[in-house]
Amino acid sequence: MEWKDRAIILGIRRHGETSVIAEVMTPVRGRHLGLVRGGRSRSLQPVLQPGNVVEATWRARLDEHLGEFKVEPIELRAAGLMETPTAVYGIQAMAALLRLLPERDPHPHLFQALAIILDHLHNPSEAGELFIRFELAVLNDLGFGLDLTECAATGLRTDLAYVSPKSGRAVNREAAAPWKNRMLVLPSFLGEGAASAADQESLEAGFQLTSFFLNRHVYEPRGLAPPAEREGFIRSALKALRAGPQSAL
Repeated sequence: MEWKDRAIILGIRRHGETSVIAEVMTPVRGRHLGLVRGGRSRSLQPVLQPGNVVEATWRARLDEHLGEFKVEPIELRAAGLMETPTAVYGIQAMAALLRLLPERDPHPHLFQALAIILDHLHNPSEAGELFIRFELAVLNDLGFGLDLTECAATGLRTDLAYVSPKSGRAVNREAAAPWKNRMLVLPSFLGEGAASAADQESLEAGFQLTSFFLNRHVYEPRGLAPPAEREGFIRSALKALRAGPQSAL
């Protein structure tokens, strides 16, 4: 068995004295593991860093085997990602999200989303908004997607301001008024046709929204704690946003 594909490095772990097991995200084969012989060498260590884009060739005798990777660098962005806490935590947090999905299941839209976010991790507003959308996409692929397109009570598509914690559906501001204290806030940038960029308040609402449903549907049923990298990303993104543009440099 053999295939070749573009891949983003998610992480590695040591295997023996000189090799590593690399974890990558590909557009066609999803999250995939493979042995890289000599992966701890001086030439390969800089290549096998989270966030780097490589051309990965995978070979194995049988499809169900771990197999071996041969990698060639395409875009080495890992050094740049080490420059800000938002970027450092961001790639780790997204890798943790992708590990919630079965290995080798194709999720091409998540690969594309990951590639886009990696180019925006130094901008806390853009990174935060894209990360929340990424979490919503992961929830959807796990079978727990939210319906934020129309009001669960009235069917209206206008003035959607809240999300029902029970149904995961949007609710119009007027319809939600009697129960708004029990509702989750729908951040403005997730509204249909939204034109404004995310700010600190809307990002906080977005993180609370995704946290609630990730905990309810994913972490708690699996007996998992939310990854520390996610909290680190949220904290660093909001801190950078409060401090202004210079904080991300």
